[in-house]
Amino acid sequence: MSLGKAVHIAVRNTRPGDIDGIIETCLETYPGSVPWSRAQLESHLRLFPEGQLVAVDDGNRVVGMAASLIILWNDYDIEDNWRDFTDHGMFTNHDPDNGRTLYGAEVMVRPSMQGHGIGKMLYQGRREIVRKLGLLRIRAGARLRGYCTYATEMSAEQYVTEVVHRKIFDPTLSFQLRQGFHVLAIVHSYLRNDPESLGWAAVIEWLNEDVATEADYQHRWIGEKD
Repeated sequence: MSLGKAVHIAVRNTRPGDIDGIIETCLETYPGSVPWSRAQLESHLRLFPEGQLVAVDDGNRVVGMAASLIILWNDYDIEDNWRDFTDHGMFTNHDPDNGRTLYGAEVMVRPSMQGHGIGKMLYQGRREIVRKLGLLRIRAGARLRGYCTYATEMSAEQYVTEVVHRKIFDPTLSFQLRQGFHVLAIVHSYLRNDPESLGWAAVIEWLNEDVATEADYQHRWIGEKD
């Protein structure tokens, strides 16, 4: 993919040498938050290297990343939070022997590089992982980044309904819906102390049509049908 005349972006599996660049990307993207630690990122590579992706420019600088693990969904409650689904970000609950769900723990793109299709490339990379491994789906928590602006006017459920029907734009959920995801549920306390989402997230799903059955497509949040 070309960005102007000089910069090209490639998505590939993460390597140990990318860790400093990922931490730098975290600090640039979320300057007020604690970034992924070296111990967490090394754990991801040790447990599930094929599930970790970076986007790099033609100077091999990390400009985006995606982190994921495989889980057995029945081991969790849909109301569980990010820490539960990722074992506090360490991915030590990764379960490739039994799981059929790729859980999307993180996707980020440096703010200076946003708007160039890098997020789409990372999501495409995730879909390729699911197809290659024959998994059923991708699930994740979409933090409702724009909800803080509307919290005094409507509930989180009403907000998501408006986003689903394209009456409100949410920087995270609107993008994910365009990537073929649908909403399963609305949950609170997904991410602690997040001032943008106020803790609210939409549980989202993308199904692998190569293996999904008709029954798998029946799971939809009621707000999508309004």
